[in-house]
Amino acid sequence: MSDYSSEPEPEPVSEPAPAPAPKKKREGVKMTDKQKADLKKHMAKMEKGGMSKAEMKSHRMKMMARMRKGMSVGKAHKDISK
Repeated sequence: MSDYSSEPEPEPVSEPAPAPAPKKKREGVKMTDKQKADLKKHMAKMEKGGMSKAEMKSHRMKMMARMRKGMSVGKAHKDISK
């Protein structure tokens, strides 16, 4: 069977693929009072060791991130200073 119309048939429009579901952010975990006290002690040691203000801020942020995941002060410091 042949179609003699001069107009081509429109191609079916396909649905766009669904976008993958966005990853859920990790829930914020707060530090315990003991962790805060340990970190404060550690940072006092670092200040006496001669760390600059900028280095201390960076070090503190890195320590906090690791401690929220459950690392101790010692493990977190070792992990940073690799």
